[in-house]
Amino acid sequence: MNAIQTVDRWTLNNQHRISWDIQKDPSLPHEDHIEMSGKRVSMIVHYGVDRQGELVLKRGVIWPMLRTIPNDTHASLIQEYGAEIMPAFAINGERVPAEKPYEVTFNGMLAIKSRTANNLRIEHLLFPSTEYGAAMEKYTLVNDSQQPMTVEISPLAHTLTRRGIYGIYLLEAVHDAPSQATLLPNEALSFYLTISGRKLLEAVQVYSGQEEEEKREGFVSRIRSALQLETPDPVLNRMFDFAKLRASESIFATKGGLMHGPGGGSYYAAIWANDQAEYVGPFFPYLGDPAGIEASLNCYRLYRTFMGPDYSRIPSSIIAEGVDIWEGAGDRGDAAMYAYGASLFTLAQGDLVIAKELWPAIQWCLEYCKRMLTSEGVVASDSDELEGRFPTGHANLSTSSLYYGALCAASKLARSLSEEAMEVKYSTEAKQLREAIERYFGATVDGYETYRYYEGNVTLRSWICLPLTMGIMDRKEGTVRALYSPNLWTIDGLATQSGDKTFWDRSTLYGFQATFMAGEAEQSHQYLKAYSRRRLLGDHVPYAVEAFPEGNQRHLSAESALYCRIFTEGVFGIKPTGLNSFTCAPQLPAEWNNMTLRSIQAFGRSFDLHVTRVHNGLRIQVEVNGVQLSYECLAGDKVEFVLPAGD
Repeated sequence: MNAIQTVDRWTLNNQHRISWDIQKDPSLPHEDHIEMSGKRVSMIVHYGVDRQGELVLKRGVIWPMLRTIPNDTHASLIQEYGAEIMPAFAINGERVPAEKPYEVTFNGMLAIKSRTANNLRIEHLLFPSTEYGAAMEKYTLVNDSQQPMTVEISPLAHTLTRRGIYGIYLLEAVHDAPSQATLLPNEALSFYLTISGRKLLEAVQVYSGQEEEEKREGFVSRIRSALQLETPDPVLNRMFDFAKLRASESIFATKGGLMHGPGGGSYYAAIWANDQAEYVGPFFPYLGDPAGIEASLNCYRLYRTFMGPDYSRIPSSIIAEGVDIWEGAGDRGDAAMYAYGASLFTLAQGDLVIAKELWPAIQWCLEYCKRMLTSEGVVASDSDELEGRFPTGHANLSTSSLYYGALCAASKLARSLSEEAMEVKYSTEAKQLREAIERYFGATVDGYETYRYYEGNVTLRSWICLPLTMGIMDRKEGTVRALYSPNLWTIDGLATQSGDKTFWDRSTLYGFQATFMAGEAEQSHQYLKAYSRRRLLGDHVPYAVEAFPEGNQRHLSAESALYCRIFTEGVFGIKPTGLNSFTCAPQLPAEWNNMTLRSIQAFGRSFDLHVTRVHNGLRIQVEVNGVQLSYECLAGDKVEFVLPAGD
């Protein structure tokens, strides 16, 4: 086994941060980029150190609701900002030379500390406004000399105009610094630079930099306090915290309501059947953040409007704040994605009213998939979520696996809704589909007893993990071996296809969930540690990424939800069985004696889940409403919990 360890560039420290000590870094120059979002703005910050040791700092600011022309998927207004908006400083009449950074930290806000040759220390703190269309940057100037210094700060009034579907947009960059200040030794001066965007006739918003900083801190703290992962491994704990943040912050206040968006500089004010319906929707009930729940409901509701009596396919994406669609990839298995994600979301949310509302849409999608069954009993679709980047044939493993998972979850939802006939129907159809998946996709590929991805496929594909994720364990041994083999495993996780360098983190994250669910705790744990360390402390931090080489490993949001689901559904083995019940089949690695998920918000409750090693088995405890439910079992066993009624 070789999980491929890499060298850390960053380190963990206290106060929920990671740090890059530039002075001790032997591998310079180095640059990186990170995305941060609020409800009306996103910012992709490019930062680092050049060959002269000087600061590199550029900001791409995105306003998702300032729509450009044409109003398509990518029509969010984007403006790049560099040195032209950075204030110039002079000390005692002499211009301050270039900044030389010595430390960068991240805790939900990006902090860069620099020194200059004339003893002025400059600290940058970058973050988005939580509610307004503004990207913020706090400057702190510190006199590191032994003498008073008079600092002069150049004024800034940088304005641009852009044209879009709502008319003229005004983009303004200003700061609130004094023109001059005298700093005693060790004295500091702080001010805020604000980059804002608005429609021409909108009122000018007055921003308080300190209030916006406090709101961002409050948001980060609130997300951190919900669904807390506690394990003996601080790297996994910290990456889980950051993954919750990235999954939760990328929610935008569109005219169609709150919409979760992938981000990445291209995908905003729009929803997809995979990213939003399948990946992130099932996660938000566990976190319990109201904005995430509302955004998920908006996603499922918007898709419902395309589920007509003729059973034509639903679009891959609903774009432009909910007023247009994109379906250029044809049928990617979107109905299966929706049915799977919506069923898991509904069960985990534990709300009977929501269950009754979404039930018709789930049934529609299951019926659509049934109508797409081939003569071999598997589901036909034009492609998968990679939209033709790799071959998928007439029927692919992903679509059929998702349909199977949806049938299983929907049968449990039917039981909760007292729909006994539908429960039997979906359970029966799931059994038939499972047999068809084995007949049609089961194969020896590259010497492994696993699955071919489509008819004629002769090379391993990363999505062979999906049957395991859906509970089909018929070929688990060969599939796990294939996933962690040199054929597929790379330094960055799973290659999309054997022999290819392209990787998409989404399949790696599903792969971890799958192999934990298959009971392969030890091997999965070692590979998860290596992957998490590379993403959190390596060269491109601190989140799961979309793809390489496509997208330059941008920090799309839903991938971070998939990272969290490795733990909720894989490591802790939580699987909804009803609106107030779930099974738990934890996979406690040998290196650990305990692990905990605190403040789980699912099934209409708030509860803690503890797993402890005892004797030759495990003790699983659930604490909810002052009641403790406790069971002892053997490792690998499945225990069902029915949660007591809430207050």
